[in-house]
Amino acid sequence: MSKLTDRAKKLKTDIPAVFLALKEKRTPWYAKIIAAVVVVYALSPIDLIPDFIPVLGYLDDLIILPALIAWCVKCIPDEVFMDCRRRAEGMWGNGSPEKWYYAVPFVLIWLAVIALIIMAFT
Repeated sequence: MSKLTDRAKKLKTDIPAVFLALKEKRTPWYAKIIAAVVVVYALSPIDLIPDFIPVLGYLDDLIILPALIAWCVKCIPDEVFMDCRRRAEGMWGNGSPEKWYYAVPFVLIWLAVIALIIMAFT
């Protein structure tokens, strides 16, 4: 298995683990702020660098997101993150989170933004 495939599998576990750490009481407040940024950025359909830009468009997926996750993991105590990573192991077993309803706030925010844009131009 390639190194890139291993990193992708690790990200698939680390993103839900960061989300679980965000809700964990043992996570320091500053790590929770970073974790919130990571989760919002990972789930947001808007990227810092749009994907339609050749080569550069995928930099956020290959560099920015893993860097944010690494920074977040360094701020969370090891025992807390290992516990969160263990609980996150099966969260995305079928390719999507088991608790899909966590996406509802993001969908509602984007629907509100779209509605405001439509209202502004009509």
